[in-house]
Amino acid sequence: MGGKLWVGQVYRYASGKDPKPESLDGLPNFHYVTHSSGHKRALLEAGINGMAKVSSPDGIRRPAILIRSSPWKAGTEQTPWHDVFDLDNGHVRYFGDHKAGLSVPPGTTTGNAALLDAFTDHQGRTADERAAATPLLLFRAVPRNGKPKGHVAFCGLGVIERTERLVQWGGREHTPFVNYVYDIALIDLTSEDDTVDWEWIGARRDKGVSHAQALDLAPRAWREWVKHGSSALPGLRRRVARAKVAKVRDQRPKPGSGEAADLETIYKYFDGRKHDFEALAAAVAARVLRGAGHGYVEGWLTRRSGDGGADFVGRLDLGGGSGLAGTSLVMLGQAKCVKPDTLITAEQIARVVARLRRGWIGVYVTTGAYSESAQTEMVEDQYPIILLNGTSLVAELRSMARDDHGGDLAACIEHVLTGREVAITNRRPEEILLQ
Repeated sequence: MGGKLWVGQVYRYASGKDPKPESLDGLPNFHYVTHSSGHKRALLEAGINGMAKVSSPDGIRRPAILIRSSPWKAGTEQTPWHDVFDLDNGHVRYFGDHKAGLSVPPGTTTGNAALLDAFTDHQGRTADERAAATPLLLFRAVPRNGKPKGHVAFCGLGVIERTERLVQWGGREHTPFVNYVYDIALIDLTSEDDTVDWEWIGARRDKGVSHAQALDLAPRAWREWVKHGSSALPGLRRRVARAKVAKVRDQRPKPGSGEAADLETIYKYFDGRKHDFEALAAAVAARVLRGAGHGYVEGWLTRRSGDGGADFVGRLDLGGGSGLAGTSLVMLGQAKCVKPDTLITAEQIARVVARLRRGWIGVYVTTGAYSESAQTEMVEDQYPIILLNGTSLVAELRSMARDDHGGDLAACIEHVLTGREVAITNRRPEEILLQ
């Protein structure tokens, strides 16, 4: 048995802890997904649940620590603190398990001891030291049908970045006590479709499996962190923006398909015909914007050289219907006819964005694809720009051909080029607002 933990998925955590049913009450069964034959159950009974350490061929390791936060307890006498789960930005701030009235040192409670031990491994200076580091699997209790218990949502895979000792107040008498708080970086799982395969944890539980063998089953970002250490965390941290990032292979038509043939035809037709491709890109951009329900006015193509990152200019009209006041925005377009296997970089997009004044928007049209780093930068920095790749370009042109030319793509392209009078001028983009 065993399966995958999906970020955001709610799991049924039943008190019977039966690993046999794949689902319970219409939800995936936590104990089915986390079952490892020959090993004790994975549990979320406490806030910090460390699995028993194993002696592998190359040393001792703890297979995993499962962490559960219970938001419904936050601010109560039992749990007076508030954990912070910022999944969008890959950050969790989690409080340890020391409590008011305990006489033992704060670092020796079961949960704190496990996390402090893991923190030492997470600060390992070499890849060999980090290979045995304990992965943190984070969950959050979620209510269902008015009941706060019995359901947990998987929040991701974490690495402890730092720890801090602090004074808290708790208990019926609001007694001060010392506890630990942990800042945890959630690792990007984009390469695994936002999942953690339990086979990796199962391998870490197997005393006959070496650290290196278990590491082969780890998520890509975890392996990168083991290889490069804490300095790599900024680039490996989970960002929701990445969910909006299309993989390069998904931006390209399937090899041998009709779309691939059409894209190759378009590239060969327009290769070396800069302004013709700009006219085509302007027409496609107009169709996309109008298709989204916006009023759009086509403007002109810019001069042949020194255009500073803008190939065509248009105007987007918002509002103004039913007697209401509206507004108009300048739209700058960039057109790049490149080989379909070419990647557009973040620097190329940034050149267009640099031309955008406050309130302007951009459109980038290409026969190629956009690198993942370029898309990530665009989304995370909230660039006001629309990206159309080669596959999108073919889809729009095919739609235009189907609607007006009986599906004849060549006739559609010729009509776009001959049926439009597109001026090529040196006018300033803001002049479009005067039309």
